[in-house]
This record gives sequence, structure tokens and C-alpha cells, in this order.
Amino acid sequence: MKRHATLLRILVVGWILGLLGCQLSSSPGPMRVRFGALPILDVLPVYVAQTEGYFARVGLEVEIVPAASAAERDQLMQAGRIDAMVNDKVSTLFYNKEKAQIYVVRIARKAYPQAPLFAILANPNSGITSPQDLKGVEIAISQGTVIEYVTDRILERAGLKPGEYQTVNIPRIPDRLQALVEGKVKAATLPDPFATLAIQQGARVIADDREVQAISLNVLSFRAEMVEKNPEVVRRFLQAWDQAVAAIQANPDKYAGLLSEQKLVPQPLVGTYRLPPYPERALPSREQFADVIAWARAKGLIQEDIPYDRLVREVR
Repeated sequence: MKRHATLLRILVVGWILGLLGCQLSSSPGPMRVRFGALPILDVLPVYVAQTEGYFARVGLEVEIVPAASAAERDQLMQAGRIDAMVNDKVSTLFYNKEKAQIYVVRIARKAYPQAPLFAILANPNSGITSPQDLKGVEIAISQGTVIEYVTDRILERAGLKPGEYQTVNIPRIPDRLQALVEGKVKAATLPDPFATLAIQQGARVIADDREVQAISLNVLSFRAEMVEKNPEVVRRFLQAWDQAVAAIQANPDKYAGLLSEQKLVPQPLVGTYRLPPYPERALPSREQFADVIAWARAKGLIQEDIPYDRLVREVR
């Protein structure tokens, strides 16, 4: 009888341990996101969320994967090596021409009356003082990108027609800035804070996107597969992102060290640059995407309209 009782106890203990083992092995670990980060202001909320522990609080592990250029970032996304990134409306069209490869889930940055996102600037020795002076002038841009889009829309709003001004392709922002300040080009379109640096070095603002702020914005995007199959991961990421945006708005000076450490602003501006506002919990509208689609079709960059629901996905 003792042998039977001992055997029974061993079987019961083994069953309990096995049950506990199954529970432990089946419990989910932290959810993971690989974020492709350009050295731009738009990604500051990710670094703040990482530093303040917001990702950890929502059970998320975020690996920040540096990318030196938009081309490198896009290569990482296309190779499946990152899950999320900050990009723009124009590049979203290219990704989703035939099918949804990424979904926009937030507006990352946009133009404000007190804080433009893009500006057309002139060399101080160019003699250019107004948009009308740009007729027949070559403006340095990055062709087929958001830079060209906002340049066209800004000048259209200022009364210039296509063909009244010319463009020259200088894709890298630092090269475009250097060409402008050295007088190799008379005018250039630059994003902030490079526009601020150009002004500091003597460039003159001719026009900016405050007049077209309704359509001037950058976005936060996720791989479509992750949005469709793991929306909870995206939801948690957005929760932490929103907390970071609120923290930046409440005390922007607190994160001056992050701007320098992560090279999010040019070195000459470190310590003096004033952070712009960051938008809270917003998605691009149908009208905002309709405008960039119309521009891209007119340029021959895409051949047909792209449905809004192939571009934007609300994750709650």
C-alpha cells in the first residue's frame, strides 16, 4: 500500500509540475518591434519612449535600427528587417502602388503656423526676395519626393505656374544645404531644422509650407502584415508614442540631450534649437492623400488612383 501511495504522490506531483511547465512555456514574452530611424526630428518620440520606459510599460521591446538615408531605410523595410518607420505621403504611394505593403498609422510631424516643416530658401547674394523672383531660376530639390511635392504646392499657392521655374536634383539634404550656402544654386527647398541652419548661415526664406500646412506632413508607418496580423503590437507602440509626444510637449527642454546624442539636429544648432510641436493622435485625411495622389499622377509617378484604405489604417 505504501508503494502505491508513494507512486500516486509522484504521479500527482509530476502532473502538477508538467501543468506549471506548460503554463510557463505558453505565456507570451514581450512583443517586439524593429523601428528604422533616420537622424531626423520626426523620430524623437521613439527615443523618448525608449528612454522614459514607455515601451517597457506596455510590454513592448523596441529595437531602434539606424538608417543613414531614406533609401537605406526603404531597403530595410523592403527586406523585412524593420517593422515601422517615419516616412511621408509620397513614399507611401510608391510602396502601395499595387498592394498594401505599409499602412500609415499616425501623423508624425506637420507644419504649424509658428513652425514650418519645409521652406524654399535663397542664397543671400542671389537677389531673390520673393517667389516671383524664382521665375526661370533652378531650385535644388530631391526629385520624385515629398521635397518636390511641397515645392510645387508652395509655389503654386504663391502664384507660379509649372514651367515658370526650374529644378535641379540634389537628393542628399546636407549636399543641398551646402550648395545653397556656397552659392552653387540660387535657391533650394530644405526641411527643418536644416532650413533653420541655412537661415543661421545667411540664407533667406522666400516661401514656406505654412500657406499649405493642411497638406504638409510626415507619417508613422508599419508593415501591412504586422498591422493585419498583430494589431495589438501596433496599438501598444502607438500608446507609448502618444505618451512620448505628451512628454515632449510638456517639457521640450528635457530632451535637448537626446537631440545631440542621436544627432537629430545639425551640430551647430545643438543647445539653441527650439523643438516644434508634435501632432497628437491624428491620421492623414482622405483629402490630404487625394492631393498628393493628384500631384503624383500629374508628374507621371503613378498611373492610377490608390484607395485610401490601402494607405491608411486606424489601429485602436
